[in-house]
Amino acid sequence: MTEYRLKNFGLAMGLESAMSKILSDSQLKRLSEHKYSAGGVSLLDPFMQPFWKWLVEQVPVWVAPNLLTIFGLVLNIVTTFLLIYYSPDAKSAIPGWALFIAALGLFIYQSLDAIDGKQARRTKSNTPLGELFDHGCDSVSMVFVTLGACMVLNLGNEMNLLLFENLVALFLFYCAHWQTYVSGTLRFGLIDVTEGQMSVILVYLVTALFGPNIWALKVPLLGVQVKMLPVAFSIFGFILQLKDNFTIIFMEGGIGKNKSTVAGTSTIFPLFPMAIVIGLAVMVAFKSPTHVYENHPSLYILVFGILIAKVTNRLVVAHMTKSEMDLWDSGMLGPAMLVVNQYFNSVISEYLILWLALVFVTVDVCRYSFTVCREICSFLGIYCFTITSKPPKQSKVPQLLSETPQTKGSN
Repeated sequence: MTEYRLKNFGLAMGLESAMSKILSDSQLKRLSEHKYSAGGVSLLDPFMQPFWKWLVEQVPVWVAPNLLTIFGLVLNIVTTFLLIYYSPDAKSAIPGWALFIAALGLFIYQSLDAIDGKQARRTKSNTPLGELFDHGCDSVSMVFVTLGACMVLNLGNEMNLLLFENLVALFLFYCAHWQTYVSGTLRFGLIDVTEGQMSVILVYLVTALFGPNIWALKVPLLGVQVKMLPVAFSIFGFILQLKDNFTIIFMEGGIGKNKSTVAGTSTIFPLFPMAIVIGLAVMVAFKSPTHVYENHPSLYILVFGILIAKVTNRLVVAHMTKSEMDLWDSGMLGPAMLVVNQYFNSVISEYLILWLALVFVTVDVCRYSFTVCREICSFLGIYCFTITSKPPKQSKVPQLLSETPQTKGSN
């Protein structure tokens, strides 16, 4: 009887393991054959390259590239949470010292993100995992960078504009990988990630030096507040990048059969998963009987921002594994709780549901990211945060990861 129970327990564990597996063997094989392809140079990249090349030489050769990326991301998130702590409503004053720290945190992240690819080539630890890890961290960082900039500009006084800026910025990042899924090549525009991050750093420093009221001053002749200038600049950048991306997606078509994606699927379909998320974000905000978005904008944007980061990560995985992009995502259950609660006239506090949704989407994206990295590391025989090969299969040492190409570091 004991033997029978042990066998059934083993079978159950095996089924659970199989059900929790995200990437199939064929997907992992295609990912292992993936080659990084990028084109274009942004405005600031040529000027930053000498600094990045000097910086990577200061990094010990035993430091794994992914370790640089994750350290920068954590620092960026922690320093942005300082801003959220002081201005959860996106319109309260933030101490100058917190702004300086946030600017430093973002600069360090931007620098480490730019050199991780260089470190990978320098240490001969290039693998497809590095590219995936880099883009995954960028998708999460975008949530905090965009929200941080909007808080410092006091866009909490313009609630519709606050939601618009955040959703459009995250959609734009998604579109960059959407066109990569279609064309097979990641393209950098004249105004791209580096320029955006440097602009946000500048906004932080200007606010720290001159105070938040500087953004409320009126521009002579134009009669608009100063804060509308960076907003207008960002919208102009959005339009340029959307034009470039949409030209490739809708006009030129993909490199697959009959101008399909790299996976041979519809070039238009990736629009729908993102449309669902953005649709939920807008619907819940405007239908809320307790004005949950207006009362808790930072918390609200984090919920949907992290979900968008998850969907973006899935698109990157679909591109690198040449696989179909799924319509539904498990993370959508978080915002779905808000929808269901509203349907029943908000019988439970929307603020409480919002916190539950944040916990859910955060755990979901962490689970997904960890599982994908673990599966890739196991398949490639590498670790994520150390530059060594995986021990022989018979070893019981846990499997966890090493490194690959990059966005800015790939130049």
